[in-house]
Amino acid sequence: MATHTEYGSDTKATTVADAFPNQIKDRVVLVTGVSRGGIGGGAVLAFARQSPSLLILVSRTQSKLDEVTADIKAIDPAVPVKSVVVDLASQASVRKGAEEIKSFTSRIDLFINNAGMNVRKRAYSPEGIESQLATNHIGPFLLTNLLRDQLLAAAKDSAPGATRIVNVSSTGHRSSPFRFHDYNNEGWPIPADEAGNAYLFPDAMKQPFDGYCGLLAYCHTKTANVLFSAELNKRFAGTGVVSYALHPGTIFTEVLRDMSDIMDEASKFLEQFKPKAGIDEGASTTVVAAVDPALNEVKGSSIFLEDCQLVDAEPYAVDPEKAEKLWKLSEELVKQEF
Repeated sequence: MATHTEYGSDTKATTVADAFPNQIKDRVVLVTGVSRGGIGGGAVLAFARQSPSLLILVSRTQSKLDEVTADIKAIDPAVPVKSVVVDLASQASVRKGAEEIKSFTSRIDLFINNAGMNVRKRAYSPEGIESQLATNHIGPFLLTNLLRDQLLAAAKDSAPGATRIVNVSSTGHRSSPFRFHDYNNEGWPIPADEAGNAYLFPDAMKQPFDGYCGLLAYCHTKTANVLFSAELNKRFAGTGVVSYALHPGTIFTEVLRDMSDIMDEASKFLEQFKPKAGIDEGASTTVVAAVDPALNEVKGSSIFLEDCQLVDAEPYAVDPEKAEKLWKLSEELVKQEF
């Protein structure tokens, strides 16, 4: 149970940060996918209010990093900021970014895997991985593991569980298990337990291009985010590092930019989920997952948050065997064991 049971869909990220200043002060925070008007940017601005020792901003676009840095300095000019350009779809870029981060920090206290994409047309990473899987899971998997030593260093002089890896998932994980038999979404046969229910979405949001359903591909990567947290907790057991995944709520951000031509229909559909009022509200669950001391101890499969509270994820998203299987597949795809 989270500390503040009164927190919900209307709670602001700044409210959460104000409630737990000691969980942020003098700590190193890394957030991927930061942009002005995005959930990552909203989380960073909440953290900036509480005197972190360093904010590490990661994005594939330098101009977005510059904008968010300016916003941080407007809140507190004294907050140290480092920006790192990383394209999470490119493993070479991830490895280069990890080395850059290692060059200026020996610790990371809060690691927020926020970056994500949702596209309708098929594309592949330089390594031949479907673009959403590459960006939403494989890139974060690689970056997190390459910076494992920084996480362990932070945990050594912190309360157990205060060092966190937060994976921003989505309620979309409820629409598809991870498709191990067709992880690149190329139409290969899959068993019944890997079939999803993306048919619940409007046709315009799931229209296949060249046999590719981008929405389904997105949903199964969001299940990967939860499975990643589950396996991280097993592999970091006893180190003081814990991981949570979350649904930030429905909010209209750049992740929907590829749906611009169907935005009217998409908006009507998403309205039923009561979209958040703004970015400050959209980032609140991320901040709870990162700093609430009531979450220092992971209790079983209770690793998923929504509207600032722990809720049950789909059983297939926290299944230990599937979590380990995804980890091994991810190692194969990055050609490195962790």
